[in-house]
Amino acid sequence: MNNGTINRKYKDSLFRMIFSEKEELLSLYNAINGSDYSDPELLEVNTIEDTLYMGMKNDVSFLIGDYLSLYEAQSTWNPNMPLRGFFYFSQLYQGYVAERQLDVYGERQLSLPMPKYVVFFNGTKDIGEVKEVRLSDSFAKQEGDVPALECIATYINVNYGYNQRIMSQCRKLKDYSVLVDCIRKGLSLGKTLKEAVDAAVQDCIAHKVLDDFLRKHWAEVAEVILTGYDYEIHKANVKKMAYQEGQEEGRKEGLKEGRKEGWKEGLKEGLKEGVQVLIQIFREQNMPEQEILAQVMKRFSLEREEAEQYMAQPGSGSKKAE
Repeated sequence: MNNGTINRKYKDSLFRMIFSEKEELLSLYNAINGSDYSDPELLEVNTIEDTLYMGMKNDVSFLIGDYLSLYEAQSTWNPNMPLRGFFYFSQLYQGYVAERQLDVYGERQLSLPMPKYVVFFNGTKDIGEVKEVRLSDSFAKQEGDVPALECIATYINVNYGYNQRIMSQCRKLKDYSVLVDCIRKGLSLGKTLKEAVDAAVQDCIAHKVLDDFLRKHWAEVAEVILTGYDYEIHKANVKKMAYQEGQEEGRKEGLKEGRKEGWKEGLKEGLKEGVQVLIQIFREQNMPEQEILAQVMKRFSLEREEAEQYMAQPGSGSKKAE
């Protein structure tokens, strides 16, 4: 069966499409900052499209008032966003200085807009409502050292159901979260990506969620989501990474203790996480329970009874093999 292709960052690109108009971007800014700007022309968009330096591009950046805002959308957890933000802001401020012909060598201190960096996160990692991550967290610090550089990324969880105040003040952001949630639910039901996208778009239009945008840009939305790398390869890579991580944990912990005390002692501590991660990944891909059981027994050298007990544990989804 042909599952089509998937772009791992489809939600990121979709975010940029939805908020490409100044009116929508201003609404989002007001919701985030509690401001009440009404004139979209006050926004000066300066998004980095492509630069020679590191091939960088960002989702949205703009000036309004005395603030320089950088908005990024992320569908996977990345603790290095502050470093990326630092790179982006360096380019943005260089452009700001050059465009205004400011003298960085003069004796007078320049007045620059205050940076604000927001990462709109809708991945599966639990970060709560808001999470702040600092560039200085990455530095190899010595006790008492004060870093000369800092960049703070404020992660805002935009998964459906989170940050209701912001969602209520920015309809497009709420609709965006609903659309992404619909696509994700379709995939969890075993639909191909194309089927999940088509069903989500139709459902959203029927319920007046991004309906004008989706009617106008249906083909573009589908292309953005369906272009990228092969979905089957993506699923295989996810399984492989989860398995390797689980095996590594097992080697470090469980196998270190050995199996002399039986699986409840040696494997319980070390292999538990690895086994459950693999079971969860297989279930997310709708693999039959009997096949999952066979894979767990084979890959972790478990007896059937041992494997069944792992599969019955809450962290693995608690489905029963038939």
